[in-house]
Amino acid sequence: MRVEFKTEGGFAYFPGLNQPVTMDTGELSTQEADELERLIEVARFFDLPETPASRRGTADGRRYIISISSPERSHAVHLEEPIEDANVQALVDFLRAKTRMLRSVGD
Repeated sequence: MRVEFKTEGGFAYFPGLNQPVTMDTGELSTQEADELERLIEVARFFDLPETPASRRGTADGRRYIISISSPERSHAVHLEEPIEDANVQALVDFLRAKTRMLRSVGD
């Protein structure tokens, strides 16, 4: 499964430092891959609308674009803070943490 994660906006946003990060479950540890797949399932990611109903976010709120592809299906979702669904927030938290880790390794 291939996951692309991109963050936009937020306080002190620098586009050059927020390039999309792509991760493949085949390249993650077994534990990380299992956790990511579990979070995707629990968040019902493939059932989420591409763009949630428009609502008023915060001025410095972040936006996230998550694209997930597997041999069986592909889907992309655009999210804005605050994210009300705790399961979707858990998926975003995992992806943010993994993105920070991957970027720190590249430094």
